[in-house]
Amino acid sequence: MTVVLPRTATPTSRPTKAAALGIALAALATVVWSGSFVTSRALHDSVPPVQQAFWRWVVALVAVAPFGARQAWRQRELIRRHLGFVTVASLLGVTVYNTLVNQAGLTTPAANMGMIMAASPVLMAVFERAAGIRLGARRVAGLLTACAGVVLLIGGGAGGARFVAGDLWMVAAACSFGAYSGLLRRKPAELGGTAFLFTTFLLGTALLLPAQGVSVAVQGGFTPTPGTVLPILYVGVASSAVAFFAWNRAIALVGPSRAGIVYYLQPMCVSLLSWAVLGEATGWAQVLCMALILGGVVLGAASRR
Repeated sequence: MTVVLPRTATPTSRPTKAAALGIALAALATVVWSGSFVTSRALHDSVPPVQQAFWRWVVALVAVAPFGARQAWRQRELIRRHLGFVTVASLLGVTVYNTLVNQAGLTTPAANMGMIMAASPVLMAVFERAAGIRLGARRVAGLLTACAGVVLLIGGGAGGARFVAGDLWMVAAACSFGAYSGLLRRKPAELGGTAFLFTTFLLGTALLLPAQGVSVAVQGGFTPTPGTVLPILYVGVASSAVAFFAWNRAIALVGPSRAGIVYYLQPMCVSLLSWAVLGEATGWAQVLCMALILGGVVLGAASRR
């Protein structure tokens, strides 16, 4: 007679581990992306916005090619069948989003950029709810708590924050990223993660080519120095290849709304980095609002309902 041991822990442990991994990957992407706002602001007077975006994605494409090019070639028929989806994802997540962020960096402090981008999780939740997915009471409570922290942080002018013209570019960037994250739910399950990254980076860079040509012709190129090349390498490798892979995987594991709650950590990370690297002011009011944001993240991300 065969004795079958009870496996009561398996059905719950696997989802728990998957959720924990998803939250960790979302946090990794959020922290790494926080640095990209600081680099965008640091390069605002030396590298034109479109050229920042173009060379970022060229570097990212080179970084991910050894892992994704072969898989993308093997799945070329699948990619061709879903070319419309892949093209829209490339346009929103690669071509448009980062270019808008760089444009905002011309006039907007890095701390403001991070705070405005915190509107993205609300859009992610809206897209997920529109798809018929229930968010759960605790997750909604966490979302609203973190959102309240962001509203207080911006509306109260904490730490000297104030709205400037570039903030409108950041609002558009938040909409683009929220739409991209919501769209990831529709990614074909059989399409490999690295193949998807490589394809979106390739298409997104190609879509940027006309704007890159115009920028070079009108504004001229930039001088390659350690102060320009190293930040572009950072955003190309860390903020693009690494962070986008981590974020896309997090969406697959926990969904846009739950990953979006973790994304609320970004204003706190950006404010701390901008204070440490750029010398932008951080006051006690910002710290209190950030504690509210962190509380919302813990409330919403730790809950499955």
